[in-house]
Amino acid sequence: MKVIKRNGAEVEFDIVKIIAAVTKANDVVDEEARMTPVQIQRIAESVELACQELGRSAAVEEIQDMVEKQIMAHGAFEVAKAYITYRYTRSLVRRANTTDDRILSLIECNNEEAKQENSNKNPIVNSTQVPFSSMSSRWPVRSAAT
Repeated sequence: MKVIKRNGAEVEFDIVKIIAAVTKANDVVDEEARMTPVQIQRIAESVELACQELGRSAAVEEIQDMVEKQIMAHGAFEVAKAYITYRYTRSLVRRANTTDDRILSLIECNNEEAKQENSNKNPIVNSTQVPFSSMSSRWPVRSAAT
């Protein structure tokens, strides 16, 4: 069974990753709200079975949604809250990383959009170079006699 990662790559389903993720969420809650290792194993197995029943490769986000629902189905709402909070935090980090990559591509002149902005100028010189035609309208041209 395959899983579609966020970058589009397909990898083999790994139940150990689900167990590890739920265990991490379980470890951060108070002891009286924690699930047993058996409950965590059952959640992982339920998600694995649900993925097999899909009849296609599941996306990582789909699997994470299934995990959330299974945690809540077990009544471990504090664990579900910790799991959801971690997912949200990771999505913010991923979004920040892609923003950083976009800025870096502009600085390094690797951004195709900036390169194609105006084919009359050299994008390597400066990706934000002002075209000569727009500069000439800003300053009056003086003759050599003045």
